[in-house]
Amino acid sequence: MHHPAHTHTHTHNPVLLPGPTRRPMRTPAGLVGDTPLLWIAEPFTAAGRGFWAKLEGLNPGGLKDRAALHMVRAARARGQLRPGARIVESSSGTLGLGLALAGSTFGHPVTVVTDPGMEPLMSGLLTAYGAEIDAVTDPHPVGGWQQARLHRVECILAGDPGAWHPNQYDNPDNVAAYAPLAHELAAQLDRVDTLVVSVGTGGHSAGTACVLRRLHPGLRVVGVDATGSTIFGQPAAPRLMRGLGSSVHPRNVAHHLFDEVHWVAAREAVWAARRLARDHYATGGWSVGAVALVARWLARTLPAGNRIVAVFPDGPQRYVGTVYDDAYCRTHGLLDHTPADDPDEIAHPGERTVTRWTRCAHVGAPLGQDGTARANGAAG
Repeated sequence: MHHPAHTHTHTHNPVLLPGPTRRPMRTPAGLVGDTPLLWIAEPFTAAGRGFWAKLEGLNPGGLKDRAALHMVRAARARGQLRPGARIVESSSGTLGLGLALAGSTFGHPVTVVTDPGMEPLMSGLLTAYGAEIDAVTDPHPVGGWQQARLHRVECILAGDPGAWHPNQYDNPDNVAAYAPLAHELAAQLDRVDTLVVSVGTGGHSAGTACVLRRLHPGLRVVGVDATGSTIFGQPAAPRLMRGLGSSVHPRNVAHHLFDEVHWVAAREAVWAARRLARDHYATGGWSVGAVALVARWLARTLPAGNRIVAVFPDGPQRYVGTVYDDAYCRTHGLLDHTPADDPDEIAHPGERTVTRWTRCAHVGAPLGQDGTARANGAAG
C-alpha cells in the first residue's frame, strides 16, 4: 500500500531561532553588548500585536555597563583618569555596577555616592564587586537626593585631587557609548519604525536614537519619564522609582530627538513589570515596567506593520524587595491597580502637573537645555 509522504510545516518562531555562538571571553567586560531581542505579544499585548524588547539586563550589570566602560576607556585615553586613580560617581545603582566592572577591568578603586533609597541588595552587590558606598543622609532642599549626592561627590573630589568624576549627567562619552546598541538593533532587525526608551541621564536615549535615526530616517522616538521628574518640563516632586526620571537637568538629554513623551507613575510601572514577568518571563524594574506599558499601548494603536523596539534597561535582581515584593508595594499603595487602556493627553508639558500615565506630543527642553550637539557627535 502506498502511504503518502507526510508534509511537515514548520512555523519558525524568530525568538527561538539560534543565533551565532558567542566566543569565550577572558574578562567580564567582554560580555557587555550583543544583547538579544525578545518578542513580546499576547497575552501582554492586544491580540495580533506585539513589540521587540532589547534585553539590556543580560549585560553583566545592565544597560549602563556600556556607558561605564566607554567613559572610563575614553578618560584613560585622554589622560583624565590616571592609572590607579579613584573613580567617584553619583548613582542609584546601575551605573555603579558598571563602574565597579570598569574599575575591576582597568585597576581603579570606585566610590559610589548614593542615598537611603538604594536597595540593600544593590549596595551588597556593589560592595561584593569591590566598590565603596558613600550614602548621603539628607536631600537637597531643591534638587532632592540627586543634588545632595552631587554635592557629596564634589566634597570627595576636593579631598582627593587625583580622583576622577565621570559626571554621567553631562558627559558626551555617556551618549557615544550607545552607538553600538543602535548598530546591534540595525543588524538584528532589517528596520525599526518606533523606538521606546526610558530617560534618566539621557545617555542611552540620545546615543541610540540619533544613530538609529540616521540608519532609519523615518524612526519615531518615544521617551518614557517618571511622574515627578523635571526632564521634560514638569515640576519636581518626590519619586519612588529608581533608574528613570531626574530632579536635575541632565545636559545629555537630546530633547529634539523625541516625537512624544510619556510620564508613568510608580503603580502603573509595577503593574506592567509584574504582568510582563508572569506572561513572558521577562523581568526588570521600574524602567522596564514603564517602557513596556508604553510599548504595549503603541503596539495596539500604531498600524499593524509598525516595528516597535523597546529598550529594557535592567533585570529583576535589585527589585525583588520593591517591585516584586507584595509587602513593599502594599505599603506604598502600588498593588491592585490596573492602568487605563490609554494615557491622559496634554498639549504642552507645562499645561498641568501629571500624576498618572500621560502623553504629550510637544517635546521641548526645559531651561533651554538640549543635548543636540553631543547626540549629533555620537552619530559621527
